[in-house]
Amino acid sequence: MAKISRRGFLGSAGVAAGAYVLPRFAIGNPETAGSRRLNVAVVGVSGMGGYATDQAAKEHMVALCDVDDVRAAGAFKKYPDVPRFKDFRVMLDKLGKEIDAVSVSTPDHTHFAAAMAAMERGKHVFVQKPLAHNIWQVRTLAKAAKHYGVITQMGNQGHTFPGMRRIKEWVDADVIGEVREVITWTDRPNPPWFIPPKAYPIATGPAPATLDWDVWQGPTAARPYSAEYVPVKWRGWWDYGCGPLGDIGCHTFDAPFWALGLGAPDKVEVERREPPCPGFISMSSVVTYHFPARGAKPPVVLKWYEREREVPKPKRWDEGSALDKEGGMYMEGTKETLYAAGMRPTSPQLKPNARFMELKPALTKIARLPDVGNGPIEEWTRAIKGEGPMPGSHFEYAAPLTEMVLLGALAQRTGQTLEWDAAAMKVKGMPELDALIREPAREGWRYGETL
Repeated sequence: MAKISRRGFLGSAGVAAGAYVLPRFAIGNPETAGSRRLNVAVVGVSGMGGYATDQAAKEHMVALCDVDDVRAAGAFKKYPDVPRFKDFRVMLDKLGKEIDAVSVSTPDHTHFAAAMAAMERGKHVFVQKPLAHNIWQVRTLAKAAKHYGVITQMGNQGHTFPGMRRIKEWVDADVIGEVREVITWTDRPNPPWFIPPKAYPIATGPAPATLDWDVWQGPTAARPYSAEYVPVKWRGWWDYGCGPLGDIGCHTFDAPFWALGLGAPDKVEVERREPPCPGFISMSSVVTYHFPARGAKPPVVLKWYEREREVPKPKRWDEGSALDKEGGMYMEGTKETLYAAGMRPTSPQLKPNARFMELKPALTKIARLPDVGNGPIEEWTRAIKGEGPMPGSHFEYAAPLTEMVLLGALAQRTGQTLEWDAAAMKVKGMPELDALIREPAREGWRYGETL
């Protein structure tokens, strides 16, 4: 893809004087390659936000925003001179003219609002996976990125790995043959992220003074504070998280989605254990996606196995070997079996090992895709500055990948088989699910209504 011109970059992310005066080194000479550092604001600075703040510090970090002073204490101590905020809306109002780009590492349910608030102001946006909390949101983010002309990226780190490129190269070179079956698995749900409450209704009470509970809830319906939600257990509650699929699916599904050009499934089935309480995820599921033929490519069935489910081994396999315990993915092709251990494809192989060794010399001669290197945030910042191509997990790509993930989560949430009408953005014959496909938002948290 074409590089982004510096003229286009400066036009969409213009810097002006405002509440805070930025040092001259942050501006530099826009006509001199490598001299300009971006002014980056980070929303959510603990957990994966810690990675985001350190990446932003390689540019010029102009704001740190986090609702929880305790969780954010490490970043605040590490970067004591950076202005701090609890509400990204206030941050954007006060520092909007000083910000080029915004990195979002909040819980799933606030990804959309934070990203939209930034894009509406012409800011380039990085958002951790999953891209958003419902299907309407992910589609709207893709529309907004195009409408506002900003550079975007979702944080599924594996998309930047050399292993991801090898998988795409091998599939494109027809090493694997036709693929009709993909198996994926994870060791989640597991602690500390997924812990069912010991009793229901859950205990509630006043929020700690260090936490802005109202802002943490964002667009969701207001409810009393509970330690069963924060700081990390929100992933198990459907109002805030998207379960193990939201946690891991954008990583593990990325390779087959990209390499096979899967697009949207037309049916999703689920087998699940009964959820431990209302509003909480099932602690063990199998999700089966059915993808139709795509031109000359055959239909594909992709299965997702969670913790405590027996994962079938590939047809071509080394006897006595075990599948990776953390998770992984394999594609069964008419010619070969492609196997990648772990949630991200670090070292893809063909199976069995003897066959991989036999084919290695030929595999090294396949034309290579360019490497990205150094992860998704650096790929994103390079693109903004016109020093690299469009990021690989830009929202136009990340939105349909996340939609696939969210359809599986919707099947888990409802326990229903879903027949998906992608063009209408509806589950066939189930209008009651419309409110989950496009969830209502509280006053003051509504974005993208006119896109």
